[in-house]
Amino acid sequence: MRFKWSAHALRAIVIASLAASVVFSFTLPANGLSPRGPGSPNSEIGISKSQIRIGVMADVENPFQPGLFEGSVVGIKAFAKYINKNGGIAGRKLVVDFYDSKLTADASRNGIVQACAKDFALVGTTSLFVNNISDMTSCVDQAGAPTGLPDFPVLTSEPVHQCSPVSYPINPPTLDCATQGDAEETYRAQVGPARYYLKKYKKLSGAYIYPSDLKAAKNSQVPLFTAYQKLGIKADVDADVSARAPQSVYTPIVQQMKSAGSTYARSGLGFSSTVSLRKEASLQGLDSVKVWDCSLQCYNQSLISEGGTAVENQYVYTAFLPFEEKQKNPMLANFIKYTGADNADGFAIQAWAAGLLFKAGVEDVVASAGKNGITRAALLKSMAGINNFDASGIIGKTNVGAREPSPCYVLLKVKNSKFVRVAPKKSGTFNCHAKNISTIKLALID
Repeated sequence: MRFKWSAHALRAIVIASLAASVVFSFTLPANGLSPRGPGSPNSEIGISKSQIRIGVMADVENPFQPGLFEGSVVGIKAFAKYINKNGGIAGRKLVVDFYDSKLTADASRNGIVQACAKDFALVGTTSLFVNNISDMTSCVDQAGAPTGLPDFPVLTSEPVHQCSPVSYPINPPTLDCATQGDAEETYRAQVGPARYYLKKYKKLSGAYIYPSDLKAAKNSQVPLFTAYQKLGIKADVDADVSARAPQSVYTPIVQQMKSAGSTYARSGLGFSSTVSLRKEASLQGLDSVKVWDCSLQCYNQSLISEGGTAVENQYVYTAFLPFEEKQKNPMLANFIKYTGADNADGFAIQAWAAGLLFKAGVEDVVASAGKNGITRAALLKSMAGINNFDASGIIGKTNVGAREPSPCYVLLKVKNSKFVRVAPKKSGTFNCHAKNISTIKLALID
């Protein structure tokens, strides 16, 4: 697995300005062909007799962490190779255009505008500053209608992107978009791991570390941390920490944990924050903690290589199968084969899953309208019916059509410098209990 940072941590260290609104209108496809509509091989922008063009937009080059979400680009390009090697989609080969959103709102918006003019859809979007979706939702199709640009993101950090009517995230948002205008919004938090910890250890309390660089970054962690506390893992320490903080910043946090006899700890920042916390705890001899908790950002060999013995017994949970189980799932094996073991990371596999979601949507259109009936409008319409999606078993079943977070997860633990499955114990499976999703009301949107 390649080096990666938490989306929330990096979202917290960048403030971007948004360019003035520009209105675009397109009536011809980018290849200059006359619009012929459904029934023609060139039924939509980005569709030709032999190709389907898709765009992948991700934050890659930037001064803060070069190569940040390159995994998503690698994952989509590998997905296209896999698809083209196996007959394509609707008899057409996939062609991928990459748009670097560069951790800025301007570049994100420019990527959307370019994809609207050139590509059938965006797939694997991993951009933290999609804070204006007007160009996405008003994108004009080949017939001249403002149908919108279908978007299949890996992550959606901004509320406006989370609630985009043309976006179907492979990880549906925590925010229940039907409540975004209420005095208090409803959030759906994944508490499955917390339920496991409480069942195993009975009583827990400890430290919750929030990203402090931006209010929006902290708010991204509030629903989950609040849900954990309501479930029973009480807070001994609430700390706001910058993504750029050195290990010394964790010294007073660990001191407070020692004084409180804390038995739980979790950082909502990138894996490097967890490494600093664990190293400081080891330095101070903090030995009361039973659960060192972390999610996707810590499923990273760099956690182990940088943390060494200090990160032993670290819990990590993911929404996808561990890469170590590629022998158990043919699609996971294909992902590793086409992506390359050294390039496989959490963003790459989720981008691959977003590609499979896009494929499912297109094939649904083909089943009803034929391979020359593929349009953006038809694809968006088909998505509402995809409600039990699991990307051939590499992710837990998800109601993507209704944009409902999946209750499914896999819990791992670092043992002898390796990620080892803890729960559920059976390889290739997920814990998908309905009680893993907890709803909570909070007023976080200004």
